[in-house]
Amino acid sequence: MEDNRTDKKILFKGLKTLAFALLSLFMGPILLSFAFSKPDDKLYIPLLVVGCAISAMAVIMLFKGIKTIMSSMFKKK
Repeated sequence: MEDNRTDKKILFKGLKTLAFALLSLFMGPILLSFAFSKPDDKLYIPLLVVGCAISAMAVIMLFKGIKTIMSSMFKKK
């Protein structure tokens, strides 16, 4: 009989990914709000690009972290 247990190394890797995703989920919209508050500033385009990139990265990292956690719990060895 196989013993399906949670792989703790992979679980912590997924939790670390989710922690970075949580930080990015806050940092991306903050940068976007800074960019939209001053559209005449010279840093408008760079802040807009960086804010969009961080927001997209946060969503990708969120799905990747959840997938990693699920694979650590339910993947058979």
